Amino acid sequence: MARALFLFDFDQTLSAYDFRKRLPALAEATGVSQYRLASTWWAGGYESAAEAGAYTTTEDYLAAFNEVTGGRPLSRRQWIDARLAAMTPVPAVLDALRLAASLGTVSLLSNNPIIFRDSFAELAPEAAAVLGAHDAVSASLGARKPDREIYLRIAQQMAVPLEDAILLDDSAANVAGAEAAGMSGFQVRLAGPGANTHDLERVIREFAARVDSRSGVHG
Repeated sequence: MARALFLFDFDQTLSAYDFRKRLPALAEATGVSQYRLASTWWAGGYESAAEAGAYTTTEDYLAAFNEVTGGRPLSRRQWIDARLAAMTPVPAVLDALRLAASLGTVSLLSNNPIIFRDSFAELAPEAAAVLGAHDAVSASLGARKPDREIYLRIAQQMAVPLEDAILLDDSAANVAGAEAAGMSGFQVRLAGPGANTHDLERVIREFAARVDSRSGVHG
């Protein structure tokens, strides 16, 4: 029996995220200015490289961060605390994740480094409790959204046909990439006049029913 695969983004989907709150916490922990952190690690492309799998362990990620930024060594605990300072769980999307898990298979699909995946249970315990081992991040797949390869790899990893998978993501580019690869997609908007988290239940139920219909499942 075919089961729909629901792929959930994390930042600005399962959790609101404000980088402006993360940077001061990192600056305090390392003794390096916010400007230096942003201009070396992020503007220098190291975080993007980490998200694409350049560092395969938490230890490698932190060693590279410390070398590039040149401040006091940042610990895993400090990295987690700075990340938490920028995050706010979104109850409506967490409810949607639980619904999706009852109707199909759920997995994370987030552009994040390996330290994020290794720390996921501490960063997002409610989401982690639903997702279990399905904690895919771009670093573990060796490609970043919206690259076509990441969608092919997650579908293969989950042993699900592309047409039976849907990405729920705040990025229009990521959703378009999923659709170009053969998946379905829905752009999540958490706030503003276009906020649409109230539509998630409908989208999830309709997609699950569509996959069931293709596989001849009824009831």
